[in-house]
Amino acid sequence: MLITAKDLSKSHGLRELFSGVSFSVADGDRVGFIGPNGAGKTTLLRMLAGIEEPDHGLVRTQRNAVIVFVSQRDDFPAGLTPRTAATAAALKSASVHGDALEAEVLGSVILGKLGFPDSRMDEPVELLSGGWKKRLSIACGLCEAGGTPDLLLLDEPTNHLDVEGIRWLEQFLSRGTNDIRAGACVFVTHDRAFLERVATRVLELSRAYPQGTLMIEGNYSEFLRRRDEFLEAQGRAEATLANEVRMDDVWLSRGPQGRGTKAKSRIDESADRRDVLSAIAARNEAAGAGGARVDFTASGRRTRRLVVATGISKGFDGRTLFRDLDLEIAPGDRLGLMGPNGSGKTTLLGILCGDMKPDTGDIRFADPMPRVVILRQQRTDIPENTLLRDAICPLGEVVDFQGRSMHITAWSRRFLFKDAQLLQTVKNLSGGERARAHIARMMLEPADILVLDEPTNDLDIPTLEVLEESIESFPGAVLLVTHDRTMLKRLAKSIAVIGAPDASVSVVASLDQAMACLERAEKEVAERDRTTRMEGNRAAKAAGAATSKRTRLSFKEQRELDAMETAVETAEKERLVAEARVADPAVAADHVKMAAACKSLDEAQEKIHTLYVRWQELETKRG
Repeated sequence: MLITAKDLSKSHGLRELFSGVSFSVADGDRVGFIGPNGAGKTTLLRMLAGIEEPDHGLVRTQRNAVIVFVSQRDDFPAGLTPRTAATAAALKSASVHGDALEAEVLGSVILGKLGFPDSRMDEPVELLSGGWKKRLSIACGLCEAGGTPDLLLLDEPTNHLDVEGIRWLEQFLSRGTNDIRAGACVFVTHDRAFLERVATRVLELSRAYPQGTLMIEGNYSEFLRRRDEFLEAQGRAEATLANEVRMDDVWLSRGPQGRGTKAKSRIDESADRRDVLSAIAARNEAAGAGGARVDFTASGRRTRRLVVATGISKGFDGRTLFRDLDLEIAPGDRLGLMGPNGSGKTTLLGILCGDMKPDTGDIRFADPMPRVVILRQQRTDIPENTLLRDAICPLGEVVDFQGRSMHITAWSRRFLFKDAQLLQTVKNLSGGERARAHIARMMLEPADILVLDEPTNDLDIPTLEVLEESIESFPGAVLLVTHDRTMLKRLAKSIAVIGAPDASVSVVASLDQAMACLERAEKEVAERDRTTRMEGNRAAKAAGAATSKRTRLSFKEQRELDAMETAVETAEKERLVAEARVADPAVAADHVKMAAACKSLDEAQEKIHTLYVRWQELETKRG
């Protein structure tokens, strides 16, 4: 066994996270940890990594086993590049023997294996998207282990990854390569499709089970089937014990004469049965608790159409995000939006919600304007210094929810908050708690259109399932941006796929069709980039041939050549800054800022192309 956990217990203050947890991980295992928010999944993962000590119990690891932990947070110091970050991590590996050059080679090889192109290895880390930072975190973890850790521990690895990134991670964990792979993997996730495709075992941390855990061999579907069987059997056991305890009560209620003899052993057995019944009842109550109770409020409006878009297009300074899109949104519609980061999903949402205007085409809204309620990905609508009580109940001690008055304590408990948390500030809440606070605020606003931007981030599976049920029963329209394939498959009646090279939008009826559109677009983009590089090389060669008659550089040309590398490096940084601004949702929401950002990006790209052509001319002339 690579690692064995035995009888682990952990408490934070007076709150017990778990107790009596035991399991083991062998080579080849891919174990998924699931459970409600606050159950202690991350804490348990940190114990396996040796970062945190249990209150009781022990963790035994195989001698000389190399274990790597990749945190949920992808934090890197300013000034690093992927190459320097990977090199620093590789220096910790025994395989490079402290040699900086070997460490750089190892880091570059692993970055390449994980999909980093050469051009991206030397750009500042702070300009990377969330998905690329997650890849870099995993790459650095692999570098620490020389590329082949015995055990890889991942905390929420799919957060911030788009569909392409999630598919890459699934393939890497399931197959790997001969020289870059993990012997075994343990990961915390709420992504059900990821669990289905990767996990060979699933462990749930919950008070619904004896010793607080249930581990099942197989993928997520097998786990659900076996869990339901276990909980059904546990429910029958409670009913049987309850019946036996009722019979004990009848026997004990008789006087000594009626009982014949007051058998001490039977009285003791009855007390034991009561203790067991109490424990089973508590577990079954925990199993039935589920997630936060989510129920969005519709405005009750009756209309055939809320939004009608005809032939709409949007672009900035010649860069078209999407074009010729026809779309109708009516009450009961649930439209999913899919596409790579920066493809224009936020811009399209802004147009459909009336915050932006299309460049061409027509967008018409029902009269009066539909009421839109938004759950934003960044969860920034509530200031961080706001008390939780004011965040979820902004108008006093009582909320008016769907015509019923509810005190703030009852309202907060609906979202699984403890009473003491009402005086905490939002910034001190966990990611899942912050998401539930935003949902609580949303539920107080009657809506014609719900806009949910990455709603699955930080929510546990029970709350996700309740959220999906609420969205299904919501009578208004829903616009859903998410990379959660399980949610899209269940909820979306249609999916708009954007990000194609020709800026066309494919509106399809199923997740399988949407995935096929994304794969086709990825191939077209890769082919376009390859063609562009080939054309650039041909242009550089032609320019070099035109000047090849001169074989010596002038003094001015030599100085220009000497400074060329620095000039290109500066231009590349300018391009990265421009790309970051174009991908910024705040910039995309302002058409003036977006136009300026796209113009800057075009200028930066043109500058780089010109520099490379000139560099090739000078090098060819020098011979």
